[in-house]
Amino acid sequence: MSLHPRRSRWRTQWATVVWLTVVWVLLWGDLSVGNVLAGAGLALLVTTGLRMAPIQFQGRVRPRGLAVLVGRFVLDVVRASAEVSAIALRPRYTPRGAVIGVQLRSHSDLYLTLTAELCSLVPGSLVVEAHRLTGMLYLHVLDVHESGGIEAARRTVLEQEERVLRAFASDEELRAAGVTA
Repeated sequence: MSLHPRRSRWRTQWATVVWLTVVWVLLWGDLSVGNVLAGAGLALLVTTGLRMAPIQFQGRVRPRGLAVLVGRFVLDVVRASAEVSAIALRPRYTPRGAVIGVQLRSHSDLYLTLTAELCSLVPGSLVVEAHRLTGMLYLHVLDVHESGGIEAARRTVLEQEERVLRAFASDEELRAAGVTA
């Protein structure tokens, strides 16, 4: 019986504790001994007290795909922020919102989660529900008319999923999702 898997799990857990502590300090904006200790204590409590199912990652990080994903995400946030601001400042305009369903091509929980989070972080859209077994995302779109219609909003989500896959998926996962490498 090898101790290597156990050692790997603890190494990952400590990396998570360090990462959560760094996030805690950054959120508080104060690098002090007390703040670091409080962050580390909370991180230990979270990592030991909240058991989470492991996420299977068989892909690989593709630097070019990751750069495209991040760059396009930043552009989407800026563009959508301007559109939402224009809607908010337009007198007597009532946006026509809708809840749309989008069937994702990948069957991975990780890619479903990444796609849902990135879509929710763009102003004007919010994931209302995600069905992990079917790979279906339901999103509320603030103004379907400004988004170019329901099909354009669906296409935007599928394009986001494709960028996620091109940034992180293995060749086999890309083929299974119908995305050419």
